[in-house]
Amino acid sequence: MATEKELIARRVAQELQDGDVVNLGIGLPTLVSNYLPKDVHITLQSENGILGMGGLCESGTEDKDCVNSGNQHVNVLPGACYFDSCTAFGIIRGGHVDATILGALQVDETGTLASHIVPGKMVPGMGGAMDLVVGAKKVIIATTHTVKGAPKLLKKVTLPPTAVNKVNLIVTELAVIEVTAEGFLLKEIAGNTTVEEVQRLTEAELIVDADLKTIEL
Repeated sequence: MATEKELIARRVAQELQDGDVVNLGIGLPTLVSNYLPKDVHITLQSENGILGMGGLCESGTEDKDCVNSGNQHVNVLPGACYFDSCTAFGIIRGGHVDATILGALQVDETGTLASHIVPGKMVPGMGGAMDLVVGAKKVIIATTHTVKGAPKLLKKVTLPPTAVNKVNLIVTELAVIEVTAEGFLLKEIAGNTTVEEVQRLTEAELIVDADLKTIEL
């Protein structure tokens, strides 16, 4: 049976369009590389210096010198190229990334993302996330809906913001939510939940789409 994180990764993969250059953040987002649609050509970029990255390696097939930004062993596709970190961030900051997929500690109804805590706490810092959410044309958050039962989708973030008003879409194991000028628009829900349950686990008020759908994987 697929895990919650695998289900999220599968649904996020459906958002990617033919020809997109896509950056995957560390953690859950790296799983998306294993679920890319067969008939869609996606170019994956890794901020440590790969363009044309493939999926995560199966055990026993790793090349010790080929890792993504999360230090996981990955495959590369024909035509892939390697470069330094300066070039990688030039691609990101130059607006050449069509979509970035990131994890989150918190997201609020204005599209503000908190993906780090101060140094010495949960993680050492924001890393490249600040550049990615500002430089990418579309920002997709792939995250579990709650952490230890507490909502991660809030009225206002309480942790230091990584970027303000930049998130476009949120995909969790329970829902697909678009960030609009009016707030969180609930577009899809999992088949094993209800709108009422999703709202109970979301601090911010949800606007239910008139054409609400069930998540299909």
